[in-house]
Amino acid sequence: MASRRAARELALQALYQLEVLGEEEPSPASLALFWAHFERGADPAGFARSLVEGVLHHREEIDRLLRSRMEHWRLERLSRVDLCLLRLGTWELLGHPEIPASVTLNEAVEIARRFGSEESAAFVNGVLDAVAQQLGKAGLRRAPERQE
Repeated sequence: MASRRAARELALQALYQLEVLGEEEPSPASLALFWAHFERGADPAGFARSLVEGVLHHREEIDRLLRSRMEHWRLERLSRVDLCLLRLGTWELLGHPEIPASVTLNEAVEIARRFGSEESAAFVNGVLDAVAQQLGKAGLRRAPERQE
């Protein structure tokens, strides 16, 4: 697994933990134990931390963007995994212009396949593609076919 993929998965897990705990303003101790398990070397924890911090600091803007691109869906009704992954992907589109939008979308789709429901990959791809288009970035039109 590529280092950035591992970081994205780690960030998803951290955001999911916060979502399950219901902490909108997490205390530093909330994530301290989580991060402690991943700081034993030059692993992906640094990129993961930057993603989580970006999502937490820009959550209102991220949620506003997501709401504007999701027809007939409310954030409160989404599965927590899909919601966290959408926030993560949206932050990556906003806060990491050096990463091509197509890479962000492909990674989000693959992570959705691993952690989400059967429909998650297509849903995440569609919403993030709409966000990327709104931001003027080239996204994907459809999820890539899964290799088996």
